[in-house]
Amino acid sequence: MRVFRFTPLSMAIATAFTAPTSGLADEEKAVTLSPIVVTATRQAQNSFDLPVAIDVVEQKNIKDGQLQINLSESLIRVPGITAQNRTQQAQDPQISSRGFGARSSFGVRGIRIYVDGIPLTMPDGQGQPGVVDLSAIKSIEVMRGPFSSLYGNSSGGVIQMFTQDAPATPTLGATAMFGSYDTKRNILEASGQLEGMEYMLNVSNFESDGYRDHSRSNKQMATAKFKFNLTEDTKVTTLVNWFDQDAQDPGGLTKADVASDRKGVVPATLNANTRVSRSHTQVGFNFEHTINPNNTINLITYVGTRENNQILATNATGSNARSSQISREFYGSDLRWDNRGEVAGKQYNISLGLNYGKSTDARKDTNIQGTGLGPNRIEDNIVDNFDQYIQGKLALTDNFDVHAGVRHTKVTLKVNDQLTPPDNSGSVDYQKTNPVLGATWKVTPALNLYANFGKGFETPTFIEAAYNSTAASATPNLTLKPSQSNNYEVGAKAYITDSSLLTLTAFRINTQDELVVSANSNGRSVYANANNTKRYGTEISLDTRYENNITTYFSYSFLNAKYSSSYVGNNGLIESGNYIPGTYRNQLYGEVAWKYQPLGFYTALEGRYNSKVYVDDINSQSAPSYTIFNLRAGLEQNLSHWNFKEYIRLENMFDREYIGAVRVNDTNARFYEPAAGRNYLVGINAQYKF
Repeated sequence: MRVFRFTPLSMAIATAFTAPTSGLADEEKAVTLSPIVVTATRQAQNSFDLPVAIDVVEQKNIKDGQLQINLSESLIRVPGITAQNRTQQAQDPQISSRGFGARSSFGVRGIRIYVDGIPLTMPDGQGQPGVVDLSAIKSIEVMRGPFSSLYGNSSGGVIQMFTQDAPATPTLGATAMFGSYDTKRNILEASGQLEGMEYMLNVSNFESDGYRDHSRSNKQMATAKFKFNLTEDTKVTTLVNWFDQDAQDPGGLTKADVASDRKGVVPATLNANTRVSRSHTQVGFNFEHTINPNNTINLITYVGTRENNQILATNATGSNARSSQISREFYGSDLRWDNRGEVAGKQYNISLGLNYGKSTDARKDTNIQGTGLGPNRIEDNIVDNFDQYIQGKLALTDNFDVHAGVRHTKVTLKVNDQLTPPDNSGSVDYQKTNPVLGATWKVTPALNLYANFGKGFETPTFIEAAYNSTAASATPNLTLKPSQSNNYEVGAKAYITDSSLLTLTAFRINTQDELVVSANSNGRSVYANANNTKRYGTEISLDTRYENNITTYFSYSFLNAKYSSSYVGNNGLIESGNYIPGTYRNQLYGEVAWKYQPLGFYTALEGRYNSKVYVDDINSQSAPSYTIFNLRAGLEQNLSHWNFKEYIRLENMFDREYIGAVRVNDTNARFYEPAAGRNYLVGINAQYKF
């Protein structure tokens, strides 16, 4: 980690940006603001020196005063990321990176998700971050931009979570939380080390009636990590994730519905009793072997199952309902060789790898209410990928590094129809080689400038390829083309004072064959390829630490995401210049925090602003902008072997009415999912160290 002192340049930059001057220079206080990250290059490096936009969410921002149930709680502070809480648990939170993933109706799309290097994203690009219990996570690395393409079939970014390490002293802990809408969450955890083995166990239970009507949910989760230090050079880590969930789905509302009763649901939701039941079990193994100081081998392999049963209304009144069942088996491996050394007196590192993944969904759609009772779809959806990649860095001079990489991806989607005639079986292959190139110029020890370019590649997921229309006779849509993009990015990272880090990024993305929601009704989302889109924007963050344990953090994102050519969709003519729905032009997050160490007290005030967002391709309606404020506070005591923490969180403290998430291109105009009003969370944690 890099630590800086004041220099004439950093003082000049500080003056230019009106940075705080609180006497830290006189005291020569050294503050670490730039963490070590591994996601960008697969080898541990200082984030300050990398030519990528990457941020780390620390454990305190994951846990302090948080429910720790949705990624959106932690990611709202990251520039370039939109993390919308749907205020219900039937779908994962709406997460997008520079607009990629904004269209997703189910799960997280356009962003690859990992935990300890083990993918939570299937080969087709569909991710389910809800597999991981955030109470077991120590940090989250979030990378945006061109280098994300080196992780395969995605365009927007990479989110990688890292589980807690085992402490040297065995520890037992318990947490109890209570909040609005009869929300309860309980967590039990144990961790420690035993003769060459490190272990971490975490189990939790969550229950809530939800803010809106028909949004009750419960979720049980378990995480177990065992790290075996076989020799000084060989380590094997086993990670097990499990969860089981039931949740009611309140659906979306029209603008008139929101004005009438923002907590309510439409009759179709109640008539069909829309809901979801799902379970997931995944086991991953990470084998690490150091051959010598310059060479290591890493093998990651995983296997898992997932059961999902979604009950959906298939007409406007809910008199017809359908059960959509998916029984999934999946597995995969990633084998990587890392090498570092010198060539012609220049330091380098390089990673070379192979990646394979396969997922098989046994899918059955059954009309369970209304007309046409019985199955209308029985099929196997099979997807696999085989990728090869190479990535490296060369230090051309002490002040100039070049990073480059290339990945070849092949993805195959295959449908085996078992309910015939007609036979809707078929398959499609997608292949692409994506290069990336970046450079960092270390102008001074306190200022780095960087630039990069890369090509992106995004195939349809099976959810996107599921239907060619919203009709009951809909068949798989294997005619969709993958989207391809050219990504450009420049940026600066500067220590503008001894304890203040500024990052500034500008980007431009041109995409062909953008995958968009063409229609969304009757429980079916239909996707199509638009012609061309373009995105450009800026991302800024400023992290500052003052005297007396006061800290501030601010992030700002500007995103201009538009269609750059016209095309005809189900909604009619989509004109060039229309905004891509689900993307926010301006987002701002700010936080002021203070700790008083003698009492173990901490508190923070959070502020968040989102501009208006269009809900359909023709930009006929929009959800208005909003600003909300949250307050959190807590106490911590250490008594002999015991550690106690008590905390409270007040969300939306001024009771602002706003739309938390939107459903893009909903044919029934039920675009809006209202967010909760003022609500609270109270928690207590106790830990015992033996």
